[in-house]
Amino acid sequence: MDMRFSKANDVLGTSNRGNAAESSLCTLCRADCKGKCETWLSSMVGRKLLYPRSFGLVTAGGNNTTHVGVSYNSLRIQGYAYGAHGLPGNLTTDPDDSIFPNVSLETEFGKTKKTKVRMPIMTGAMGSTFIAEKYWDGFAIGGALIGIPVVIGENVVGVDRNSQINSGTEKKGKIKSAPELDRRIDTYLRYYDGYGAIIVQLNVEDTRNGVAEYVVDKYGDKCIIELKWGQGAKNIGGEIQVKSLDYALFLKERGYVVDPDPSLAEVQKGFEQGAIKSFARHSRLGSTDLDSVDKVQEDFMNSVEYLRNLGFERITLKTGSYGMEELAMAIKFSTDANLDLLTIDGSGGGTGMSPWNMMQSWGVPSINLHAKAHEYANLLSAKGKSVVDMSFAGGFALEDHIFKALALGAPYTKLICMGRAVMIPGFLGANIEGALNPERRAAVSGNWNELPRTVLQEGKTVDEIFAGYHDLEKIVGKDEMKNIPYSAIAFFTLADKLGCGLQQLMAGARKFSMNQITRQEIFSGNRETARETGVPHCSDVNDESAKKILNS
Repeated sequence: MDMRFSKANDVLGTSNRGNAAESSLCTLCRADCKGKCETWLSSMVGRKLLYPRSFGLVTAGGNNTTHVGVSYNSLRIQGYAYGAHGLPGNLTTDPDDSIFPNVSLETEFGKTKKTKVRMPIMTGAMGSTFIAEKYWDGFAIGGALIGIPVVIGENVVGVDRNSQINSGTEKKGKIKSAPELDRRIDTYLRYYDGYGAIIVQLNVEDTRNGVAEYVVDKYGDKCIIELKWGQGAKNIGGEIQVKSLDYALFLKERGYVVDPDPSLAEVQKGFEQGAIKSFARHSRLGSTDLDSVDKVQEDFMNSVEYLRNLGFERITLKTGSYGMEELAMAIKFSTDANLDLLTIDGSGGGTGMSPWNMMQSWGVPSINLHAKAHEYANLLSAKGKSVVDMSFAGGFALEDHIFKALALGAPYTKLICMGRAVMIPGFLGANIEGALNPERRAAVSGNWNELPRTVLQEGKTVDEIFAGYHDLEKIVGKDEMKNIPYSAIAFFTLADKLGCGLQQLMAGARKFSMNQITRQEIFSGNRETARETGVPHCSDVNDESAKKILNS
């Protein structure tokens, strides 16, 4: 049970349209939402939302002092009254240097070839869902301008009706053209400046279709390739829903599992009469022909070797909230294969489409999974292994989530993967752009005919509405701003808020660089969390040194 978030937050002036999840987001997040959860409002006002509203008229007090249950919200952040560690560059411990804006959020991940990142977040995998397709420009351009990795999820080629996949015997399953995949990669690379990366994910169908071969032939080392074992939202393959019989038949011909089967006469009759209104397209489970850990390891190593022989310099793995055996396999195999990143997605995260009760009931909750990942990584490190760099995912939306997850997995965790949270500015920005520019409404997938009161409270023009507008204009130039979608401006603004909040938390912990974050910067708010995570209770941390002070 999580007591931190309720539907309304009077201190920030925010509210959730639906039920508040552990992440602070609504359990059901709508693209046409008119506000105003914390992430939604942060996408306009940025770092202003770090503070209580109505300064000068109010005082404010926290209400999260009593922690119930085990979750990331039951971890608390340690602060220190002295010291300054890891000041970047030529900065010193002088108080004029040791200020939170001087905290460096830059980090990197990878083995032989390092990937630089401006702040320690990445997007979740956004693949064949129509949401990802419609709002891609905002996600990709925003991510590139922020300087973070953006992940193209599974099935993008397979569901694209304009892609051409050879069907001849010799070239069966090899892609001739993939316009939607090209669009997604090219959109990111247009603003890529050396920080971040575009990552392309592979599932069973992508492997059969030859996505890896196509990507390396066309883009070389500009892309990272990612193997996929699963995700935290469901324990089956990727899914989308389609409302066209013709499209459902196309997907079945492409080799997908489509439910109900659109080729059956009785199903077609049911669709014509309105009894069946949509079809679900499913991906296949991986490794169904393997029956032991040794065989899984052999298959995995062969897959990595094949991708390296194709020419990929950087390879990553995404795994879901399976049990401890699969977690150990993911960490061990990724370490032995010298992978560049392992993303571990816990239950409690989000989805484009998953069976609801499956999402509610399956898998290991994020904090338990991530705590075990740290334990297992320590075991490998003690054996002299260079443990794979990690990214934690599963229900993160706020700056304190980022800090806590980085500390829980330190020193192995380099990034925090955020899915639904970073999609919200995509929705909001597109809606604002469509309302202000009706001629572009359809092109940007805007859902509003006019600005709602919740937006008009912040401004009437794009440069009034988005606090990050002028900072971004300074980066790209005044002329180029006309080419930046409002959804990317909103993403940039949200990232500025998250970054500033993270800098403040790090400065309070006296850690001024990412590589300085350790488990000593967090403690548990209740005994149960301490027991489950191995992170000591807040009244136990430094208790012995405190008593030495008293007895000196």
